[in-house]
Amino acid sequence: MRDGGRLTAAIEVLTEIETRHRPVRLALKSWGDSARYAGAKDRAWVSGLVLDVLRRRRSLGWRMEDDSVRAAALGALAFAWDWPLERIAEAAGEAPHGPGALTEAERARLAQPRDLAEAPAPVRGDYPDWLEAGFARAFGEDRVVEVQALAQRAPIDLRVNRLKTGPGKAMKALQPLPVRATGVLLEALRIDAPQADERAAAVEAMPAFVKGWLEVQDLGSQIAAACAGEVKGRQVLDLCAGGGGKTLALAAAMDSTGQIYAYDADARRLTDTIRRAERAGVRNLQVRSPVKPDALKGLDGRMDLVFVDAPCSGPGSWRRHPATKWRLTPQALERRTADQDAVLDHAVQFLKPGGRIVYVTCSVLPEEDEDRVAAFLTRHPEFAVRPATDDPNLVRFLTPDHYLRLSPRSSGTDGFFVAILEKPAKGAP
Repeated sequence: MRDGGRLTAAIEVLTEIETRHRPVRLALKSWGDSARYAGAKDRAWVSGLVLDVLRRRRSLGWRMEDDSVRAAALGALAFAWDWPLERIAEAAGEAPHGPGALTEAERARLAQPRDLAEAPAPVRGDYPDWLEAGFARAFGEDRVVEVQALAQRAPIDLRVNRLKTGPGKAMKALQPLPVRATGVLLEALRIDAPQADERAAAVEAMPAFVKGWLEVQDLGSQIAAACAGEVKGRQVLDLCAGGGGKTLALAAAMDSTGQIYAYDADARRLTDTIRRAERAGVRNLQVRSPVKPDALKGLDGRMDLVFVDAPCSGPGSWRRHPATKWRLTPQALERRTADQDAVLDHAVQFLKPGGRIVYVTCSVLPEEDEDRVAAFLTRHPEFAVRPATDDPNLVRFLTPDHYLRLSPRSSGTDGFFVAILEKPAKGAP
């Protein structure tokens, strides 16, 4: 495909996403199924432009003085991909596959766009107006640059599975991929984000991945799991296990000792946990499915640790799922905070005296983070907050209240929040 056909395809996919509210993955797949002639590079190009437009949808419209999908796609080529005006004009006017010649107004805005520095904070940061107060609470005067970092392309992070190999051997097995150590966690490796029009590294096709030596897992997610601390020989419940990323990280840290239980309210998500655990060589895992009555029977008061990777609105993952920020509503956030309160209360019944809850969200909004901990402590005043980590590499990410907050700007990871809540030991006042 030539540039004109690729640009037209991206505009069509974006239109499908915006007008029919289709998930990005499904809209891209639908286009790909209908475009059998498109090669791997074509698909990477179209996907890259679609995602970059969604990451910067609001600021692109503001700079172009036009909120249409076409204007945003043209603006992304100019302001995100650094294409010169004549190359954009050539692609747009390319017969018969281009989306149509540039108008005089489009030429003028591409050549001399409005100065983004003059835009309101939510426009500069590419987020909805109603989130301004939450981001201001979380980041203060740095809120725009912090949220702008959530609009960048994300790297591919890998976790070395200590149950099967070590970091050095894993890195050798990944050659010739451009993998490097993160310098934060020993097991964490990174492949930097490709250019928008380039294919991502085919990690899952590597023999080392197939053998279970590696898992694809954002560094922030790995750090959140590491905040559980020493877990060897312990009884651990992952109460919102989902696809099992943090379950497997916890199991590896346990080194086949103790027992880890994985549960999720959505039984379908646990299917991946079972499959991935088998590949990873995990031997101390019990999956508790909600399709069975009393799925968590027998666990009350027995757990040393309950890991609560709570359902959240997901702004921490906007780099990877940019369309979600434009679909988030105050009502959806309110539902999520109610879910978070409920799952925290549920976790209490499984803890033994002296046990801990590790509360995690992939959110940077205080409404889902500090506020939920404060509400929990009001309902359960016997619990105490403990520092989320004592790892020398991670303590710099602690807040004054001993919570851990990660963001692309501060830690080079997805956005995460971690709090440790400790139940009093037996006999404690």
